[in-house]
Amino acid sequence: MSPILGARGGLAASAYGFTSTVAALPGDYDSIASVTLSSANSVTFSSIPQDYKHLQIRGISNAGSWIQLVINSTTSANYSRHELRGSGSSASADGNGNGDLIFALGGGSTYPTAFIMDVFDYTSTNKYKTTRALYGSDQNGSGYVGLTSGAYLANLNAVTSLTFYSYALSNLASGTTIALYGVK
Repeated sequence: MSPILGARGGLAASAYGFTSTVAALPGDYDSIASVTLSSANSVTFSSIPQDYKHLQIRGISNAGSWIQLVINSTTSANYSRHELRGSGSSASADGNGNGDLIFALGGGSTYPTAFIMDVFDYTSTNKYKTTRALYGSDQNGSGYVGLTSGAYLANLNAVTSLTFYSYALSNLASGTTIALYGVK
């Protein structure tokens, strides 16, 4: 019996778009910084080391809001975004081609919410930076899950700072923790 990703018709699996690339393993992440808030309207990670392949941001909050990411202090109209959201009863999609890079963290709920965001090839000066965020909340059986992808279109500069704002509320919730990791 031949392996699923083996050769077919004389061509290697890679000819069909399959690769043997393995996702990063737990030991492939280095903690760069972590912040737990008592009260603040933003969290900024600056002077980000430039010796990793990608960045990953992990966050958890006791109350949700819309979160806006600002890269290198560049504000609105410099990002594109696509978003898919779903709950047990509905699904929706949203996006923009020239606006803010935002994603939902509970939409103002009182239930814990969490997200994981990746910033790919953040040191490259040859391409626009792309992001991916997975987020959600259980909300006692009636929660949701979402996936957002985005692109930073202002310039090709390396990412040196990331700022997370509460998009709809005046402050990020007390107890919110946001941690920055470097992916080797």
